[in-house]
Amino acid sequence: MSTPSSPQIPKAQEQLFNAGTSARQKYATLVVGRPGLGALLAYELIITLSQSLPGALGLALRKLLYPKLLGACGRNVVFGQNVVLRHPQKIHIADNVVVDDNCLLDAKGESNRGIRIGSGVFIGRNTILSCKNGDIELGDGANIGFNCELFSASSVRVGAGTLLAAYTYVIGGDHDVSDPSKSILEQGRKSEGVQIGEGAWIGAGAKVLDGVSIGDKAIIGAGAVVTRDVPARAVAVGIPAKVVSNR
Repeated sequence: MSTPSSPQIPKAQEQLFNAGTSARQKYATLVVGRPGLGALLAYELIITLSQSLPGALGLALRKLLYPKLLGACGRNVVFGQNVVLRHPQKIHIADNVVVDDNCLLDAKGESNRGIRIGSGVFIGRNTILSCKNGDIELGDGANIGFNCELFSASSVRVGAGTLLAAYTYVIGGDHDVSDPSKSILEQGRKSEGVQIGEGAWIGAGAKVLDGVSIGDKAIIGAGAVVTRDVPARAVAVGIPAKVVSNR
């Protein structure tokens, strides 16, 4: 897959330990994503009132209050307990979406569009959608199992009606390792992104690495590590994943 390299990917350590900014500014940059005391207070009030509140009252308050932080939120969206939002103004959610307990939706970045979640999407508990100046898009009806992670430093797209089983990792970024005289952390990161087509099935515990494209209605076996493109309707298994049949 050929996509443009991502813009500069910020390092959390540099942002957290920047002596030139206050603790409030660092928090706003990493979590709130908007400048100004008003944005910070609104975020803190909504999170304090509703994020960890259990039961039906918590669900009702999050349904009422979370959309006020988001870039867009459709009808009948359910947020479970302890759902964490970062840079929420860059999170857009369509109708009839469920975000289960303990999920993290992190749209962090300076020049990215953020997270787009289509209608009818289910995101299982403990799942992480994490942007580092990248974008994540979940097509209509996509189903993301529990304990999954989707990381994007450029672009990660999951097509409509696609199933990611539990513990799936989609890794839309990589480390630059070109200079052996430097540590990996000193060399920064790069990203080509990941594209997963419509109606595909990614088996439990599979890992999809940066630069990979998986075609429509393809199947990736449980525990596979996908390092190269998989055509539409193909079945790929193993480490590294290889096509063994076609549907």
